[in-house]
Amino acid sequence: MDWKILAELQADARLSFNELSRRVHLSAPAVAERVRRLEESGVIAGYAARVAPAKAGQPMLAFIQLRCKLHRCLLKTTSAEDFPEITEIHKLSGEHCTMLKVRAASLAHLEGLIEQLGELGEMRTHIVLSTQYEDRPVGPVAPDRDVSDSDGWSRTGR
Repeated sequence: MDWKILAELQADARLSFNELSRRVHLSAPAVAERVRRLEESGVIAGYAARVAPAKAGQPMLAFIQLRCKLHRCLLKTTSAEDFPEITEIHKLSGEHCTMLKVRAASLAHLEGLIEQLGELGEMRTHIVLSTQYEDRPVGPVAPDRDVSDSDGWSRTGR
């Protein structure tokens, strides 16, 4: 039942408890109690308006892989206020230590940001041409998903 409630709220967080209860076939007080528990446990982390970045003056989207120089880690030597263009930061394993999602008003704006970030280390930049799918709602997943065998990766049979 919680997954049904979460699906409805992810589609429209402004639903009233009455409308939400109608959609999931529970009483409004029961829905309110479940939502309260989901909020208290941190499953529901908050509610926010979705803003169209291009309409708000930030049509450029890019992903930047960053490999920080020694003692120049983005997360340790800067703050969110230093780079308002960064909308997400993900720490990585592998060749690069960080993946940044950035928004910019123009190509020149993005170029200036890249120059500033270049002082922190090596980068690989990917400019997004178009977005085909994003903001997938969180839903239940099967943890025991089937894994295909690796017959093609065996050294036997060569």
